Amino acid sequence: MQLDLNLLVALDALLEEGSVTGAASRLHVSAPAMSRTLGRIRKATGDQILVRTGRTMTPTPRAIALRESVHDLVQQAHQLLSPDTEIDPTSLTRTFILKWHDALAAAAGPALLQSTRAEAPGIRLRFLAEATSDIHDPRRGDIDLEAGSSTPSTPEFRHEVVGHDRLILAMRPEHPLAAGEMTLADYAAAEHITVSRRGRLRDPIDDALEAHGHGRQVVAATPTIATALQFISHHDLLAAVPEFISRPHLNALGLHARPLPLTMPDIPIHLAWHQRYANDHAHAWLREHARKALHHACGTSPASAAA
Repeated sequence: MQLDLNLLVALDALLEEGSVTGAASRLHVSAPAMSRTLGRIRKATGDQILVRTGRTMTPTPRAIALRESVHDLVQQAHQLLSPDTEIDPTSLTRTFILKWHDALAAAAGPALLQSTRAEAPGIRLRFLAEATSDIHDPRRGDIDLEAGSSTPSTPEFRHEVVGHDRLILAMRPEHPLAAGEMTLADYAAAEHITVSRRGRLRDPIDDALEAHGHGRQVVAATPTIATALQFISHHDLLAAVPEFISRPHLNALGLHARPLPLTMPDIPIHLAWHQRYANDHAHAWLREHARKALHHACGTSPASAAA
């Protein structure tokens, strides 16, 4: 049986992009050429792979089942056949997938895009939203970099702390507590909003308050910091948010920030990646740029971040 292994690369791009046009752009071929390749893939697999539903294309159950294996095979082939030398960023053509906390993406993403494309104009960055479930599974290695406050829970991930942030209190300038002395009792008596992707109305601040004999009234929960600050800009609500990575949103909305009236631990910022990328030169190049962007966003130097 004659096999054209280039079909695997094309299939990986088609499943990743979900369209003939997107896959063609990614592999730098014409859309008609990619359409013909899809026809060859359909003939080889005996499956339609992608079917049109309205203006979009949807993967078939067989395609979904193949996605992981195809991506792994393509990555292994690249690693096997790539010379073990330093990369030339100017000739690098690759799409990197990053799953970052939304506030980190807002604070450090623009600088990362600028610095990487200044050296490697052929690369693209895909920032994915944090979600409870996603077709992109970091354990398969199809996410290049994760960034957030959580430590990876499985041993196949490598990670490092690239900075620290601290909680501050955000409010609109007209809030009664925006000026003057604020006691812990004043803080607890106000109305609050939490940031939780699962919509939780309680977080570690409630534990800290209860340890001091106080409770607070949380009237709303939003999934992102940006959304919480939009609420704050219209209502007399308080939100505890990370100072450095929230700064772009705070400045854009003209919100007021004050220190929390209770002590909370600093928030570590972790950069994590699958161990299969440990010796990938292009990935190492990306990691270095990500470190610098996150260091700058957190207001830290590499030395202080590692401390």
